[in-house]
Amino acid sequence: MTTEARNLSHSVSDFVLLGFPCRWEIQVFLFSLFFVTYILTILGNMAIVCAVGWDRRLHTPMYILLANFSFLEICYVNSDVPNMLANFLSKTKTISFVRCLLQLYFFFSLGTTECLFLSIMAYDRFLAICRPLHYPTIMTTKFCSSLVIFCWVYGFLWFLIPVILVTQLPFCGPNVIDDFLCDLGPLLALASACVPIPGTVLICGTMSSLLIFATFFYITGSYTLVLWAVLQVPSAAGRKKAFSTCSSHLAVVFLFYGSVMMTYVSPGSGQAEGMQKFTTLFYSVLTPLFNPMIYSLRNKEMKDALKKVLRGS
Repeated sequence: MTTEARNLSHSVSDFVLLGFPCRWEIQVFLFSLFFVTYILTILGNMAIVCAVGWDRRLHTPMYILLANFSFLEICYVNSDVPNMLANFLSKTKTISFVRCLLQLYFFFSLGTTECLFLSIMAYDRFLAICRPLHYPTIMTTKFCSSLVIFCWVYGFLWFLIPVILVTQLPFCGPNVIDDFLCDLGPLLALASACVPIPGTVLICGTMSSLLIFATFFYITGSYTLVLWAVLQVPSAAGRKKAFSTCSSHLAVVFLFYGSVMMTYVSPGSGQAEGMQKFTTLFYSVLTPLFNPMIYSLRNKEMKDALKKVLRGS
């Protein structure tokens, strides 16, 4: 980076997050709506964490992974929703340069961790259904714990390089982000208005695409083998049970990846104006809300455990 570009990079001290521009009355309504959504998301996912922790029957790899996934969802919504709620009631809607980059890092690191957890959960179901005799010896508590640690550690390492690259970009003046959080695409668009940054866009796009498609194809491949194995089960009851344990996971996978692919396969490529914020809203705010319902409604053991949590027993 040239000296001129380095000087330019320090000209912006904060960003303006437009969020959802509308009249004050509608801003208050949206605040109330998303505040209720936020509370329900926290309570729903916390209920799953507590249910798995309190019910000894759920101390199995599948539910240990699910509890970690629910805890991850709690962290995920806390990386963007509190700031979004504050902006609804704010007149300036500004966020400092440092806070913006911190939000970018945690938001993407937690998103990366979610992709990894969904892949590990697919691997767990593959072993349980396609290799049932080997499952107890392979998916031990120690191995499951190692997978959980891998997801958390690798998730927070994967996007270090893109975030470091973004910190070196020149932000020469335009500081308005048409989004409710510091997202990668809008930040790259602001920087590209100052100087061409094809290398950074290429690296960020490649790393996003590699993560998304590698995990998605792995999950798809795992469930293709699972589906084939389920179809070989002779009893209808056995097939129904196998499908019920996998359908909830597949529903979450398609909800999450469907919206993520629309947003991050090509960051900074200029999507339809305002479109990115709605796809981001879907997978970062609404999907964590749906997950507890999806995982509990089709799972008798989880429903029984949740009833115990609600009764306080």
